[in-house]
This record gives sequence, structure tokens and C-alpha cells, in this order.
Amino acid sequence: MGFRLSKIYTRTGDKGETGLGDGRRVPKDHPRVEAIGEVDTLNSQLGLLLASLEGFAEETPALREIIDVLAPCQHRLFDLGGELAMPQYQALSTAEIERLEAAIDVWNDELGPLENFILPGGSELIAQAHMCRSLARSAERRCQHLNAIEPLAGVGLAYINRLSDLLFVAARIIARRQGVAEILWQAAKKPN
Repeated sequence: MGFRLSKIYTRTGDKGETGLGDGRRVPKDHPRVEAIGEVDTLNSQLGLLLASLEGFAEETPALREIIDVLAPCQHRLFDLGGELAMPQYQALSTAEIERLEAAIDVWNDELGPLENFILPGGSELIAQAHMCRSLARSAERRCQHLNAIEPLAGVGLAYINRLSDLLFVAARIIARRQGVAEILWQAAKKPN
């Protein structure tokens, strides 16, 4: 591992710019910085979900598998942030996308087909998983916006898309393993 931060503040960003890994200075609201920020927000929220899952895993051991599947995603999101900060750097591979797809398939087999729209909630863990899913979609939109301006190499866009799918299914599998009914959407009554 190369560069280490020995000083947290540098004062180089005080006028609204930040440095990228390739040496460029860009405004802090540049689409690349926005994408990095959304990935970081997702990673932070995923950390909260994982910490919460740990708190319930002793009483509900079936949640341990969810932790085992989601924990590596924090590291891969950090890799994606690295790819965004250093455009020539490639860390993610299709093997990670395949790992997510395999987990989705296993959990979907346990759940069966989805017959209704569901709402975030039912338990704190379910709501946190949906928050992560929502943030993954937001990060994906930011990455897509950046991609339209500066095409992204690698599989980062596919990874973040598949991660949002995984988080949706994770919310559902948490509900099942907690024995909590999912909240089904109820359409508004039609106006007279």
C-alpha cells in the first residue's frame, strides 16, 4: 500500500476544489466528486446496517449469512471509490458481480416470486436495508451522470446496479428471517 495520510487537514480544499488521484484539481461539486460522495454515503449506511445486523445475529443466527454476503460489499465500494478517484485504476472484476448474482439467486429461491409492491419498513433492519438500496440507486445515478461526461472503464456501473438489486432482496430476506411481515403497498382509493 502506498500513500498514507499523516495529516487530515491540508487547507487545499478551502476554496472549493479537491484533488483527484491522477493529480487533477476539480470543483467539489464536479460529477466525479459527487459520484465518490454518493458511494461513500452508501458505504457508511451499509456499515450501519452491518452493525445493526451484528446486534441481532446472536438471537437470530440466520442473519449471519446476510452479514457474510454484505460485509465484502463495503470493501468493494471502497474499491469503486478508488476507481472514481483515480480513473486509470481498476479494482473491481466481474467475479464480484457474479458473487452478488449468486447470492440474489439463492435468496430469491428462498423467498419465491414477489407478487406485490412492498414498502420500506416492518423492522429497523428491513428499513435500513431499503435505505441502503435507495442510496445504491442514487450512487448509480451519480455514476451514470459522470459516465455521460467522462466514460467510466471497468465494471463499476454494473456492480453498483447489481448491489442495489442485492440490497432489495436482502431487505426481503431479513424480513423473512426475522419473521416480520413485509409492508405491502396499498393503492390510494380512486377519487370520486
